[in-house]
Amino acid sequence: MKVAAYQAPLLPSGSIEAALGLIRERVDWCESEGVGILCCPEGILGGLADYATRPADIAISVEDGRLETVLAPLASDRVATILGFTEIDRQGRLYNSAAVLQNGSVIGVYRKLYPAVRRSVYEAGDKMPVFTVGALTFGIVICRDSTYFEPARIMACQGATALFVPSNNGLPQGTGPELVAEARNGDIARAIENRMSVIRADVAGRAGNLTSYGSSGIVDPNGSVLQSARQLSPDLIVAEVETASAAPAGRPGA
Repeated sequence: MKVAAYQAPLLPSGSIEAALGLIRERVDWCESEGVGILCCPEGILGGLADYATRPADIAISVEDGRLETVLAPLASDRVATILGFTEIDRQGRLYNSAAVLQNGSVIGVYRKLYPAVRRSVYEAGDKMPVFTVGALTFGIVICRDSTYFEPARIMACQGATALFVPSNNGLPQGTGPELVAEARNGDIARAIENRMSVIRADVAGRAGNLTSYGSSGIVDPNGSVLQSARQLSPDLIVAEVETASAAPAGRPGA
C-alpha cells in the first residue's frame, strides 16, 4: 500500500480551520496519486494543549460525535487520514490523541501513553489498539511513545505490519536538529525489532518561541530509510509499505 507522511508547518495554537484547509489539499493530492493512508502530525488540529493559554478551547470530544463533524471536510472514499488532536472526555479530562478517519467516519482513536517527560495537562492513555485499512493492519504511537519498545511490540503481536508515529517536535528555541537523528534512530530500532514499516509525520518551521526541524520519515522493516523530509520546511513524503509480514517465524506475533 502507498502511504504518505505530511510534514505540516508549525501553526499557532488554535489554528484548527487553517490546519483543515492544508490537510484537505494533501488529501486531494493523495487521492490523485493512489495513496491509501495519509499520516498527519501530533496536535495538527489546534496545536498541543501544553502550550495553549486555555487548553480546553482546542479540545474536541469524540464521544458526542463532534470530532466527526470537525473532520467532515476531510472525508474521502479513497484516502484514510490519521490526525493528531486534543481530546476531551465526559469528565473533562484531556488526552493527546490521534484519530483514524476513513470514509468520513472515525474508526478509532489512540491516546498517547506517555504525555510528557515532566508535567503535562494530558492524561495518559492505557490502550494499544491496532487498525485495519484495506489490506494494511497498523498501530499508532504518538511521538515520545515511540521511544519505548513495548507498545510497538504489543501492536506487532496483534498483527500490525506498520507503525504510524504522529509527532510534534515544536519546542522552545535552542533545540536543534539532533532531535531528527534521535527520532530516526528510534524509528529504525522499532522497525528492525518488529519487522514493521515505521511512518513518522512531524511539524516543521517556527511559530512564536517554538521551533521544529522536522523528523518526518519512512523506514522499511529492514531498517532502511525510504524517505526523509526536508528540515525546517513543510513537506509530503510517500512510499510503498508491505501489507503482510515478511518476517520469519518466531518474531513477535508470528
